[in-house]
Amino acid sequence: MKGWSVEEQAARVAALLPDYAYVNLGIGMPGSVAAAVQPEQGIVFHCENGIVGYRALAEGEAPDADVIDAASSPVALIEGAAVVAHDISFAIARGGRLDATVLGAFQVSQHGDFANWKAPGARIAGVGGAMDLAVGARQVIVMMRHVDRDGNPKIVEHCTYPLTAARQVNHIVTEQAVITVTENGLVVGEIAPGITWEELQAVTGAPLSVASAVASS
Repeated sequence: MKGWSVEEQAARVAALLPDYAYVNLGIGMPGSVAAAVQPEQGIVFHCENGIVGYRALAEGEAPDADVIDAASSPVALIEGAAVVAHDISFAIARGGRLDATVLGAFQVSQHGDFANWKAPGARIAGVGGAMDLAVGARQVIVMMRHVDRDGNPKIVEHCTYPLTAARQVNHIVTEQAVITVTENGLVVGEIAPGITWEELQAVTGAPLSVASAVASS
């Protein structure tokens, strides 16, 4: 498949995070961002199950079965980390204390609406903390594949799946491009090597425009 690897995609998400930010990572692909941030960024990761201050495990580091993220993947506590009750963890999310959240999605619209909790025909669905995170975080970054398993665009003019939140997404990072949601539509800031503008637009279900830095490169 053309485009960036998940690790390269995660690095582009990490570059969008402000230094010393408090950040929540969603289940699935967004979890890879924990290993992509640089120590000098000073990022503090939060997860719904009650950790404020964790990092990805170092290569060969033994996991602690009691220290896991929201996806039940093993992580490690950073110096100064706090383990808090579930209600406090959600109060952080709902109270506007998070600088950013990185979430997966089934669809994102050109207006920044997104759907990530129920696909049509799914027998089991659960929104979890996604709605709280989407409206509570100062910045919402969606990290996902550009098309679904059937080749249909996941970036669309209007979402057809049940919404998680309306007009909350700031950036979309796929394996093919980094896209910013603006009042004037979707603006491409970077395209993965080997992918042409025509190819990118062909697999995107909404009009794209190009940032000046990309147009001049």
